[in-house]
Amino acid sequence: MKRLMLGNHAIARGCFDAGVRVATAYPGTPSTEITEYISQYDEIYSEWAPNEKVALEVALGAAIFGKRALCSMKHVGLNVASDPLFTASYTGINAGLVVAVADDPGMHSSQNEQDTRNIAKAAKIPVLEPSDSQECLDFARRGFEISEMFDTPVVLRSTTRVSHSQSIVEIDERKEVDFEYKKDVEKYVMMPAMARKRHEIVEEREKRLREFAETVELNRIEEGTSNMAFITSGISYQYVKEAYPDACILKLGMVYPLPEKLVRGFCGRFEKVYVVEELDPFLEENIKVMGVNNIIGKEIFKRTGEYSPSFIKTSIEKCKLEIPYRVDEELPARPPVLCPGCPHRGVFYSLRRIKNAVITGDIGCYTLGALPPFNAMDTCICMGASIGMAHGISKVSDPSIKTIAVIGDSTFIHSGITGLIDAVYNKSNILILILDNITTGMTGHQDHPATGYNIKGEETRQLDIAKLCRSIGCDVVEEIDPYRINENIKRINDLLEIPGVKVVIAKAPCKLHRRYNTTLPGRYVDPDKCKNCKVCLTLGCPAMSYREIPDIDPNLCASCGMCESLCKFGAISMIKE
Repeated sequence: MKRLMLGNHAIARGCFDAGVRVATAYPGTPSTEITEYISQYDEIYSEWAPNEKVALEVALGAAIFGKRALCSMKHVGLNVASDPLFTASYTGINAGLVVAVADDPGMHSSQNEQDTRNIAKAAKIPVLEPSDSQECLDFARRGFEISEMFDTPVVLRSTTRVSHSQSIVEIDERKEVDFEYKKDVEKYVMMPAMARKRHEIVEEREKRLREFAETVELNRIEEGTSNMAFITSGISYQYVKEAYPDACILKLGMVYPLPEKLVRGFCGRFEKVYVVEELDPFLEENIKVMGVNNIIGKEIFKRTGEYSPSFIKTSIEKCKLEIPYRVDEELPARPPVLCPGCPHRGVFYSLRRIKNAVITGDIGCYTLGALPPFNAMDTCICMGASIGMAHGISKVSDPSIKTIAVIGDSTFIHSGITGLIDAVYNKSNILILILDNITTGMTGHQDHPATGYNIKGEETRQLDIAKLCRSIGCDVVEEIDPYRINENIKRINDLLEIPGVKVVIAKAPCKLHRRYNTTLPGRYVDPDKCKNCKVCLTLGCPAMSYREIPDIDPNLCASCGMCESLCKFGAISMIKE
């Protein structure tokens, strides 16, 4: 049976066909859909974990107990999961364990462009890299077989274009696979005496994997009719095929470890061979270590961002391709903005008016608070970093400086709790704003432990963030309505005068979430009352525009009422039914 599938959907289907029993993840674009699709299969237990480290530990536990398991995440999530990953390489698995990691060349939704292949190599774990949806399915299935054959986790590396592109896929029937669990302290308990022995096994395994790479069907030579030759993998393979359809290509599906004999033999046939890969020169450097010197890579291809067929062609031929269409006028910029009615907008409007404040931010929709018109964020590094950074600043800054951390509810659970414990334990003097919109908003409204629902939308126990913060020992814990802007400005200023760790939970559901969506009538501007002061426009709401006076688009307005609360002249009110 053939179907049109996203790469992420195909990975999910490949796991289903392979008999996977457990699938875990923390949502992160471009990997999120893998687990969302898997959650539709009742044969597979799936969950959103609090973070990637926990997700991988859950999957590893299932694999060691004899059930095939998948753990999915984006590239920066692998940093969080690297602790169990590196040691899982030593312990090995029992049933297959595949770690699906989606890299993001071009940083469409990420804070860096790190290359997962480097981490996998450091962990001495094999890496498979599909180039279309069919390969996503096939490589996922094959990954479990390789995992069990070599007693190792396997990384399935995708990128944004593979994860989010569609192509035809042929699906198969599900095959149940189970392994018996046997207690083995020497294998699964990594005390130093055991770990030393396991390291020897890992090194021996790498030798066997290199031999396997020479003949595995994932690596193949595609003969061509021209004298152009390429070594490539993943989405770059598609670009090369489009740019040079007659070229001879060594397509690598298993990008670590590399097949040395196959590479040497291929390169020996040509005067020069182009190595095409996005981001780091991973293939290039590993091939050069083999003593192959006739390859051309990053001296002509960039290390940053995404590639394209035209980029590859112009890089090689140094030509200027004709642009098929051209816009004569410069188009206006369309920067991302918070959605109409977003509760975060009121918080950042309030923070913008706090004097002498340093505001450390975090990963989520609310990162947009760093942009105009708010300019109410000074830093954004990684998940959970806001609280630790605010604590650090408070210990070295002048007492007149007010230190505020801003973090979302899902991010707080992911990795903000430990930062809060540290701040309380070390007697910090900071204010922490937890923006609780009762969902993981940035990646598409996934649930988390504080929403009260699991991945299937079933009701479950709900983490009480306020009670958690009180139990940690915070000096003040309060909830506020983020839409009450004027009240919140005063309250935040008052709390900043109180010493200690203060937590303010700005709680209101995401206006776009189907679970909380309302159909209240929107607002309108009365031209007879409007004084054209433009204060309402400082909210930066995309539902508002300006002609002769401010205007509100009723099709976009979410009826949050923030603009009405700011208007001193009563010119804004709710549309009557």
